[in-house]
Amino acid sequence: MHTSNEIDRAAQALSQADALLIAAGAGMGVDSGMPDFRGGAGFWQAYPAAQRLGLAFEDLANPRWFRADPTLAWGFYGHRLNLYRETTPHAGYDLLRAWSERMRRGAFVYTSNVDGQFQKAGFSGVQMVECHGSIHHMQCVDECGQGLWSVDAGVTVDAETLRAAPPLPVCPGCGGLARPNILMFGDYGWDDSRVNEQSGRYTEWQAEIRAQRARVVVIECGAGKAIPTVRMQAQKMARELGGLLVRINVREPEVPAEHIGLAIGAKAALTAIEERMAALR
Repeated sequence: MHTSNEIDRAAQALSQADALLIAAGAGMGVDSGMPDFRGGAGFWQAYPAAQRLGLAFEDLANPRWFRADPTLAWGFYGHRLNLYRETTPHAGYDLLRAWSERMRRGAFVYTSNVDGQFQKAGFSGVQMVECHGSIHHMQCVDECGQGLWSVDAGVTVDAETLRAAPPLPVCPGCGGLARPNILMFGDYGWDDSRVNEQSGRYTEWQAEIRAQRARVVVIECGAGKAIPTVRMQAQKMARELGGLLVRINVREPEVPAEHIGLAIGAKAALTAIEERMAALR
């Protein structure tokens, strides 16, 4: 459980910080109305057609469908693309952006989310690692050599059948089928060039704040244990940079000793911290 003292500690640390690392998983988007994919029940509630087909999230989030059943593949990813485009980021994103802009040594976002919500909330894509890729960028299914490109148009999807209507997105290089530049399950064809560029800038930023002995706070929002990439990164960076980890997670708020775990949603936690910070100014 969170306590008033923990909120105070987080606010005090942020008020004194020189640099901020924001680590975000799928739980970050729940307060914006994004579906909660945790477990089969949560996924099937959002995608009843998938339940009728007997397919879990891990089944559908697989590149094989782009060859075996392209209209189903683009039904799933096209629906998500349209959903993310229509969603407005919740107020917690604005608070994180405002805090980032006040940091003397800058800030970075490390996220497994492919939804582009941080950019939509005004974050610069330059100081960001989208470690599982982005649904707003495409790559060629046939790996023809065409580089990545941004999505121009949405995809028409029948929600009842979870199938996309033609025309499906195609590669501008060879005219073959396109797919999102997202790391899927069992995905050996993912083009990681964009993420590698982001990771290079992230490494440079880490080196800079180490050299400057910056006071760092790591705020982790909605990153669970099931796919622990973001959670592990946040904990690792807090340890290596000597910073405070503030873990915001409704179900899994456990943290190492001396760090802060808040068992509440991202929007509520960030708002509470901002209120305490305002009182300190």
